[in-house]
Amino acid sequence: MSILITGATGQLGNLIIENLLTKIPTTEIIAGVRNLGMSSTLKALKDQGGEVRSMDYDNPETCQKACTGVNKLLLISSSHTDDSVRLTQHTNVIHAAREAGVEHILYTSFAFPQTDLKDSSSVHRLTEKVIFDSGMKYTILCSGLYIDFVNVLGLHEAIQSGVLKTPAGDWRFNAVTRSDLARAIANVLAEKGHEQRIYELAAPRIWTFADLAEVLTEFAGKPIIHSEDVSVQHWIYPFLSSIDTVSTSQDLELLMGQPVASLKESIVPFLN
Repeated sequence: MSILITGATGQLGNLIIENLLTKIPTTEIIAGVRNLGMSSTLKALKDQGGEVRSMDYDNPETCQKACTGVNKLLLISSSHTDDSVRLTQHTNVIHAAREAGVEHILYTSFAFPQTDLKDSSSVHRLTEKVIFDSGMKYTILCSGLYIDFVNVLGLHEAIQSGVLKTPAGDWRFNAVTRSDLARAIANVLAEKGHEQRIYELAAPRIWTFADLAEVLTEFAGKPIIHSEDVSVQHWIYPFLSSIDTVSTSQDLELLMGQPVASLKESIVPFLN
């Protein structure tokens, strides 16, 4: 068995490999990277007998070479800002995998698409269709909203002022950490099965800005209140309004085999 993880120098890819190193023989792990610079995780992989292969989503030849001899491929979605470019990149990898004889492809999609995102403008839905049409066994890993968005909410300012200010609205979130996603995805990669499955890797419980203020109160050691303020504006709020941040799923905890990180645990990196 050989498993190729694309985008291995990214945050999620690194965390997945870090988890895999504790679950399967290192010699079964292949990291696909655009640039051959070594993170500590990739260096540990290579030192222990794993492989690091050059793989550029924009270059089909490198994709096919990287996929040679691979049984299972994890395609981590491109971070390019242009969705038409992203779709081309994903298609390059999928076609290369099929031509190279990859048996099982896994893809990091996005959880709970809104109705208006199910049409041809959705890069994730279109990528999934290319995967379904490829004839390979598949697993779709639909990641929930990354908890990272809290980093633009003014947490430090809230602690200093005693007030967490946000626009008015029924804001509720099913956000997840990359660490939890990586644990779940690594388990799927390391285990047999999971073919022809679509998993919604969102949190099993939602939280609100009032809950966030309570957590900040614990960190600050003084009361932090949540206040709705019409003057608060940031691009993040229209984005959050355009996606489903409310639906929940048990899939992430089931695949992790443990509870997801609490809200308090999740925001620690953004308060340091």
